[in-house]
Amino acid sequence: MQIVLTGASRGIGAALRALYEERGDSVTGTSRAGGEGLLALDVTDPTQIKAMADALQGKPIDLLICNAGVYLDKGEPLESGFPADMWAQEFATNVTGPFQCIQALLPNLKAAGGKVAVISSAMGSQERAPGGSYIYRASKAAVLNVVRNLATDLAAEGIALGAYHPGWVRTDMGGSGADIDVATSANGLVQRFDALSTATSGCFETYEGTKIPF
Repeated sequence: MQIVLTGASRGIGAALRALYEERGDSVTGTSRAGGEGLLALDVTDPTQIKAMADALQGKPIDLLICNAGVYLDKGEPLESGFPADMWAQEFATNVTGPFQCIQALLPNLKAAGGKVAVISSAMGSQERAPGGSYIYRASKAAVLNVVRNLATDLAAEGIALGAYHPGWVRTDMGGSGADIDVATSANGLVQRFDALSTATSGCFETYEGTKIPF
């Protein structure tokens, strides 16, 4: 398979890249800094997204994994936190970024009859509202909405999309007290992405395959 993976320099992204390369797939990974075999890509920068698309022009893509994301408002106090620029930055990375990457690589996906996996979070579920982390929760709910609507619009093209919760993972974002290690999450996600099809397009699942309420 030909795979494009954003946010591939560390954590879940690096683990996914390693798994796919070990099984013989071709992975074009990205990171903000680039280097070490990765394309430089800041998903908030339309110019860099275009440059990535230009570099991949004419190359069919079987799977696009939108993994790059941020959680800037972790621990922000309700009374004085969550500034406007934080909302803008987090939505630019977690919502606009995935949409524009998908949009830019649509010709490649159409050429392969490919599919798109977007790393969302159970924190974006509308039915689960325990409070706090307002920007992150809202951004993950928004990107889930994008996935669901793209699944409808791209059904005729044979392009399947899914949104996935990677679990609470021991990464820089998840922290050392998280439930699972990176390998457990990445292995589960690869199975979910392999199972994604036009019949399941628009799904919202955990790395274990459990459906999450929207």
